[in-house]
Amino acid sequence: MKCARFFSAAAICLFLGGTLSAAELSITEEQRQEEAKSSAAPSNEADFAKNLQAALQNGSLEDALALFDGIPASLASNADLQKLRASLLISAGRHADAQKLLADLEQKNSGDIEIKEMKMILAKASGNAGAKSAAIKEIIAIDPTNPSANIALGEEKVLRKKYKEARGYYMTALKGDQNNQDALFGYGQTSYYLNKIDDARKAFNKILRLDPNSAVAYAYIAKLHAEDENYKLAEESVVKAIELNPTAYDYYMDWGTYSRMRGKFQQAEKAWTQAIKIDPSYFLAYAYRGGLYDEQNMYAKALDDYRMVIKTNPKYFYAYESLGILAWHEGNYAEARASFEKAFSYYPQSISYPLIIAACMYKSNRAFEVKPFLQKVMKNYGDHESLEYLMLRLYHDLGPSNAENLITQKIIKEDNSTKKGKMTFYMGLYDEIKGHTELSRKMFNEVAALQSPMFFEFRLAEWKVR
Repeated sequence: MKCARFFSAAAICLFLGGTLSAAELSITEEQRQEEAKSSAAPSNEADFAKNLQAALQNGSLEDALALFDGIPASLASNADLQKLRASLLISAGRHADAQKLLADLEQKNSGDIEIKEMKMILAKASGNAGAKSAAIKEIIAIDPTNPSANIALGEEKVLRKKYKEARGYYMTALKGDQNNQDALFGYGQTSYYLNKIDDARKAFNKILRLDPNSAVAYAYIAKLHAEDENYKLAEESVVKAIELNPTAYDYYMDWGTYSRMRGKFQQAEKAWTQAIKIDPSYFLAYAYRGGLYDEQNMYAKALDDYRMVIKTNPKYFYAYESLGILAWHEGNYAEARASFEKAFSYYPQSISYPLIIAACMYKSNRAFEVKPFLQKVMKNYGDHESLEYLMLRLYHDLGPSNAENLITQKIIKEDNSTKKGKMTFYMGLYDEIKGHTELSRKMFNEVAALQSPMFFEFRLAEWKVR
């Protein structure tokens, strides 16, 4: 049983032992407002029920709880009403009061499973992991397939990314209640993570049969269509999810992805822009939209988005490289240097970053900083005959010619295509720094002619030869 904030008229009728009909408890908005103004204590069971219903429908937890202070004597010992009170106390954050009330209730009925479920919910709400674990054990001992306890265990495993174990708990919960939507969601989600696509699809489709307005089910069905590379159906499903829940950041992120995969760049941009409006403090939509702008050669917009990525998530390593590349393209070598330096701090084994940083120093008239910087870098290279070390030394010394010739020969003999391409680029960049325009252009052309390169220097070379 979840700790619900609102209860139907029929539910309150049950709490009162069925003495009142739902129709008797159905009141108009005017009546609710009128009763809210009244400070008179309830004179009988009917008044109490109506006042409680009005408070709950108005969403006022404190007003609902205040009614219990004047509860008629004939209702004071009603266990169901007291469990409702405990649930409201948990929802209101009054954990100490809830704990005391639940202890009193449990003392009178130690085998009541709903009380133990509320103890579990209270422990979770108050962050008491030990009490939560103890409550779950008590529930499982009485009811091994109890949905609430098994769902809680599944959620704990999901947080630890132990999806197989989590899926097992959700399956057990479904044995206790085959239509429990939380268990179906957990089962569907973990099946998706474990690439059990058919099982996931069945679970989310069942949720939709139970609740045609489940936005999250539509969102996951969209993911399943995307797994099949059916981005048209994926887009249609996530749009349904957004119609049902237009404030979900993740749905707009997915919509943008599916649109982009269909070549609908403007729609992808709109989706990610909406995600940014929903949560401008989160980095991911900026990163996606920045990549989209970059892909369309809209470099100024891409640069702005990558700056926002770094502002909102300074630890996102990949954004620093992208920002450095685009700042280099714009001729902003100071910003490019700062970005590549940050990337280098996260990935110090890279040979690309120290070389491009040194080039930024030369291009921004900070040549005097090159030697101290590269001296520190070269200390980490034990093999002084390696091509990487020799290139660092060449940038450090800016020569001599015999060093240039040696490196050129090593590049020609290099078998690793990625290393060969990178070193060719940096040799061309070195020639550019030295003023050897024709030699540098020849090197850049060689890099730009490579097929399917997997290093960022390829883009810089392409820009050089356009």
